[in-house]
Amino acid sequence: MIITRRNILVGGAAGLLSGCDALGKNEDFRKLLALGEKGNFAIQRSLQDRMALAKEFRPQQRSPVFRMNGTRQPRGEAYAKHASEKFANWRLTVDGLVARPQAFSVAQLMAGPKRSQITRHDCVEGWSAIGKWTGIPLKLLLDAAGLKSQARFLVFHCADKMGFGTPYYESIDLIDAFHPQTILAWALNDETLMIGNGAPLRLRVERQLGYKQAKYVERIEAVDDLSKLYGGKGGYWEDGAGYEWYAGI
Repeated sequence: MIITRRNILVGGAAGLLSGCDALGKNEDFRKLLALGEKGNFAIQRSLQDRMALAKEFRPQQRSPVFRMNGTRQPRGEAYAKHASEKFANWRLTVDGLVARPQAFSVAQLMAGPKRSQITRHDCVEGWSAIGKWTGIPLKLLLDAAGLKSQARFLVFHCADKMGFGTPYYESIDLIDAFHPQTILAWALNDETLMIGNGAPLRLRVERQLGYKQAKYVERIEAVDDLSKLYGGKGGYWEDGAGYEWYAGI
């Protein structure tokens, strides 16, 4: 078995969950996770079809309630103002290593080509839920911006500010970025996203665990290296708690 944080936490006992932070601070444990992550990443990338789809479900298989994970309400006046305006003035910026930087309104994104998919959200805390997500394929936004040849990763900057004002962010590589099920979702179960579910825009990268599904996305930055950003590990939980950068399932 490949040793990953998902093997250890998902489906594990409550005691393991409560001990996550302590384990995350243990250097030997973090090294073990790093070895597992490299093995998991290498195996999935070598054996799995790059365009292989995550399992999709029938409408009647959706969970009665899709649990809200993480932040329920981002802090700060800026987000509160956007919410009061029903995100009419929210802009999604696509920049960094691109030929044509873009800024899309939510209305533009909702009016564009869309994809709907009923998938299972697997949280590292040990719970799962099945929901229908609707949004615009990320590939279309990247095609509009024109990635430069140096681009290797996409960084999702979010309006969510965590403890001590640290911004929430996540990142993926270009294989997942161009995957057909990777979308910027604006609806859950045929209803516009609620704030607790990530309004107005949420990343869905269906072949990875829940913490990779960044909420409140306001900027997508194309970069060649993740080590220069924030804590250098490619994501808020990766930086602070030793979570795997590649959380493939």
